[in-house]
Amino acid sequence: MVRVLINVPKQVKRGEPFDVKLLISHPMESGQRHDDMGQPIPRQIINSFVCTYNGADVLRADLFPAIAANPFLSFAVVAQETGKLTMTFTDDNGTVQTETADIVVA
Repeated sequence: MVRVLINVPKQVKRGEPFDVKLLISHPMESGQRHDDMGQPIPRQIINSFVCTYNGADVLRADLFPAIAANPFLSFAVVAQETGKLTMTFTDDNGTVQTETADIVVA
């Protein structure tokens, strides 16, 4: 499990964009480095990110080894109704983690 910090406004205006910011605590090991014994360090990255709002896709991204450790993602979303923002990460081991944030539309 990775640790994820999510920053979204507690309340947004209907039809106006708002920022979603994520800081994902993950080493994002590229698989190209070697340890002190000269052995390759296995690749271990988050390779897929999907964000939905009330079940509708907002953002889909494929991540690659060139992404830095502890990636920071920022994107805008427009909400028409109160709902749930769901963010799902998949890593090289097939581990899937889902985080959610409630959005209230004023």
